[in-house]
Amino acid sequence: MNILILSGSPRKGGNTELLAEAFAKGAAAHHHVEIVSVRDYKVNPCLGCNACFKTNGICAQKDDMSVIYEKMSQADMLVIASPVYFYGISAQLKAVIDRFHNPIRDSFHIKKMALLLVGAATLPELFDAILTEYNLCLKFFDIEDAGKVLVRGVKDKGDINNTEALNEAYTLGCSI
Repeated sequence: MNILILSGSPRKGGNTELLAEAFAKGAAAHHHVEIVSVRDYKVNPCLGCNACFKTNGICAQKDDMSVIYEKMSQADMLVIASPVYFYGISAQLKAVIDRFHNPIRDSFHIKKMALLLVGAATLPELFDAILTEYNLCLKFFDIEDAGKVLVRGVKDKGDINNTEALNEAYTLGCSI
């Protein structure tokens, strides 16, 4: 299986990146895994112009999203990894996800998704808004939930090393 991990952290070597790498290490034993750090790509927000619906999925914007579309077209599984900023995913990752408002998404062969989230707060409801969106996407696209690792109370770079989260992510990756 081809697994694509979209990592939304703007912070290189941060907790989200470490979590994504742990998942990738576990999954790589039996699958091809690629981590795309969206911070390394120039992706503009969706303009809502719907030009892509008139041009067979070709976006009016000329940025790096075309590269991500190509990677998505090869993926059997998608993993969303993000820090949680003000109860949502990072703006960089949100820009990429919003650009899936393109008919090209109907050509993707993604059958499974997983979610990796890292947040500084410890509130029980910390991930509720993101989980609602995630579950709506699973239902809309008829995609299987392959699992989640949700990490609370992790703020500073490296804090995740003091939790069981990296082992959880590795184990989830191995289970795929």
